[in-house]
Amino acid sequence: MQLEFEKKENGLWVGVSGELDMTNADRFRDELQKAINLSTSRNLLLDFSDVKFIDSSGLGVILGRYRELQPFGGEIKILGVSPHVYRVLHLSGLTKIIEVQQSRGQRSEAGGQSG
Repeated sequence: MQLEFEKKENGLWVGVSGELDMTNADRFRDELQKAINLSTSRNLLLDFSDVKFIDSSGLGVILGRYRELQPFGGEIKILGVSPHVYRVLHLSGLTKIIEVQQSRGQRSEAGGQSG
């Protein structure tokens, strides 16, 4: 897993590549939290264009940041999600609370559909 951070006007952009699983979830959480604290951003934009796999450990990190940012009016968006990763996010229920956009113009079920 590799991470790239860039502070943007509207929040913190995080480029993620590789696999988000139990072998690197702690590192993902720690580096993400450090970047959020340093940037003082309340909005998080996760670029998953190069994420090949995610398991419950990675989902837990994302949910934890959501729970942390949401009470302060912050939000998380996940962009560039492959169909396989989208399926995991959707089955976990994260697409009901976090905006997720699939790659290559594929339609997201987040935002607009109730379920």
